[in-house]
Amino acid sequence: MIVIGVQFNIAWEDRAENIRRVRGLLKGRDVVPGGLLVLPEMFSTGFSMNVEVVREPVPSSVEAELRCLASEFKVAVLGGVVSSGPGGLPRNEAVAFSPQGGLLTRYAKQQPFSPAGEAKLFEAGERSQVFDWAGLRIAPFVCYDLRFPELFREAVDLGAELLVVIANWPSRRASHWVALLRARAIENQAYVLGVNRCGSDPQFPYPGRSLLVDPQGEIVADAGEGESLVQGEVDLAVVRTWREQFPALRDRGCKRAGFAR
Repeated sequence: MIVIGVQFNIAWEDRAENIRRVRGLLKGRDVVPGGLLVLPEMFSTGFSMNVEVVREPVPSSVEAELRCLASEFKVAVLGGVVSSGPGGLPRNEAVAFSPQGGLLTRYAKQQPFSPAGEAKLFEAGERSQVFDWAGLRIAPFVCYDLRFPELFREAVDLGAELLVVIANWPSRRASHWVALLRARAIENQAYVLGVNRCGSDPQFPYPGRSLLVDPQGEIVADAGEGESLVQGEVDLAVVRTWREQFPALRDRGCKRAGFAR
């Protein structure tokens, strides 16, 4: 399966402009049908704590745009949105839609970023999730989740073979971003796709560096620092062969769906 991450400079709290920028980067690109297209965390507004601006109404025009992209390019599309949680507070989410418009997953960030006040304003998700697409089991995560390996291990216990992290990860911790993406791939023997933004917002500059990492921690594709697409192939046979050849996950006693096959 071909995965594509859209790395761009998110316009601050400007939904229409951000949709335009995404479409501009995709225009004329050869997007292989049946793949997975991924946009960053809170891609339509940037990482703003202005809850009344970033929260999406129901129905959401941003989610409608994700569905439109999925239908147009005949791929699954995953992107970051903000919607209301069951407790009434907003949730920082990763949502994915099929080409037919069906909801594949709605995952809420389990670790809101407390240094920015997100933990006080946003409701945390309760658990890791997986969804199936193109023969792969995929688990989405959002930004600060990357620092909590137990969340990823929970997803792998559910059979995850591709771990997707969408982010607004700042330049001052760019080395952490790369190291942690590689670590999550190595310890979980899974592909990891990290899709970050670039450019700057009123608070921070952002490094880009969207990456696809293979199950042994090798970087397969790197988007660099500017607006770009990160693209590569995720091969299920590579995941399963490596897990069989080097059975670290099985040796820890994991006997759930992902390793019964």
